[in-house]
Amino acid sequence: MPEPNAKYQQSPATIELSFNESIEPEVGAIKVLDSKSRPVTDKAPAESKDGQTLTLPLPKLTEGVYTVSYAVISEDGHPVSGSYVFVIGNVTEGIDAATFDPHKALGHEGHSVSTQLTINQFIIYAVRAVYYASLLLAAGLMIWPLLARGRGEQLRQIQKKWELIALQTLLVASLLYIFVHAREILKGYPSSEYSKLFLRTTIGHEWMELLGLALIGFIIVRFAPIMKALWAAVILAVESFSGHAVAFKPKVSSVLFDFVHLAAASVWVGGLLLLLALWAADRKEAGRFAVIFSRAALLSITLLVLTGVGLTLLFLPSLHYLFYTAWGTILLVKTGLVVLVLVVGGLLHLRVRKGELPIPTLLRIDAALMALIIVCAALFTYISPLPANEPVLYHKMGDKMHLSLRVTPNKPGDNTFIVKVWLPDAVGAPKSVQLRLFSLDKTDLGPIDVPIKSFEDPEITTFDGFVKAAFTAEGPFVPFAGRWQAEIRVMDKDDNETVEKTEFRNY
Repeated sequence: MPEPNAKYQQSPATIELSFNESIEPEVGAIKVLDSKSRPVTDKAPAESKDGQTLTLPLPKLTEGVYTVSYAVISEDGHPVSGSYVFVIGNVTEGIDAATFDPHKALGHEGHSVSTQLTINQFIIYAVRAVYYASLLLAAGLMIWPLLARGRGEQLRQIQKKWELIALQTLLVASLLYIFVHAREILKGYPSSEYSKLFLRTTIGHEWMELLGLALIGFIIVRFAPIMKALWAAVILAVESFSGHAVAFKPKVSSVLFDFVHLAAASVWVGGLLLLLALWAADRKEAGRFAVIFSRAALLSITLLVLTGVGLTLLFLPSLHYLFYTAWGTILLVKTGLVVLVLVVGGLLHLRVRKGELPIPTLLRIDAALMALIIVCAALFTYISPLPANEPVLYHKMGDKMHLSLRVTPNKPGDNTFIVKVWLPDAVGAPKSVQLRLFSLDKTDLGPIDVPIKSFEDPEITTFDGFVKAAFTAEGPFVPFAGRWQAEIRVMDKDDNETVEKTEFRNY
């Protein structure tokens, strides 16, 4: 509040932004710029008790076009940013808030949203893929000495060699991962914000812990297998506390599922690398190790499936979300790849049980599937499982009536409803206006009547030859997420009724 593209007669007292997840208040800001891109206040926004709303007090603003720009990071470390405009008074330049370009006001012309994969996005996803691969590999290789203790000198030497390589890769990948994400979060902000990001936010602390553990790994690698496995558990726990899992409730269950998911993946990734390395060095030794690996891999994949299902049920209110969200699409692709892994793993397991050596082609397919699954994980851990709710902004023009409906912020629970009706001067103000909501997902549910009442509208929304009537209501009239239909019934003084319908959804 104010809403995007709103026109006001007087200056609003505050800017209020509400988010669907908790945010880190120490980093980022809300800026309000005038028509010459000058900040109108240098005050800091106040945070609500639930950590989901920021409120910025405003000085008395004069007539003009104002741009609201915000850039924050969510509790799970994702950058959230955007901008919109609102207008106060009759702007002499005649700028229409509905067509005003906020990117010009911010000096970011040409940076509008695109459906194309940008170079910056490609770099982020590529770095995330390398980071997750190195994390799982390093953790897995540090776990396997405990699982394969006393299995021969050759395996021990290969483990020793690849542990060092994995730790070196993890350190470099972690530095790149932190650099790219910190740069993305603080894009356009002064360098002084970096100290706040690393020292005063949860995600910054977790990044520092990650780097510290990556360095400690070079010391732990000299210790006994139990110490290596403990190091792997700690670094995977740190990763579990810096992703989507911390943003969902119950937090204990989601973080635990995520930790087991990562641990199972690490065992599979680390064991497959050791099997491939042994295969290149000694086929017979690889055959003996394959017996252990096939059992561990089967258990790992089983845990991956179970915890993956658990996380999906915790993250999504309904399995239908799998089919209309990007997160769900990538998860379905990942699920298909896991099914292929089960088929390949089953074939390898059958050969091992018969005392035969694994087929090289199946090992290569297993490795390729592993790489694709890691890429999928890098993609969908950067995308929110739930789409962002957007306000309902419906407007229809006509010869006999103009009509608009706003539902803000358009979420399950409390919302503000505003209905505006314009009737020709000859007809006059409407006799009555009703607003009803119908659930399109639960058709057996009766309509919900929203008790709208007339109010003095502060926005400048007039049309020549028409008289305006404005109505509003506040309350929990959208009781649950889903698809909804709003029905607006307008009756004029001669009892002629016009019915308009529009559909919207929230998550």
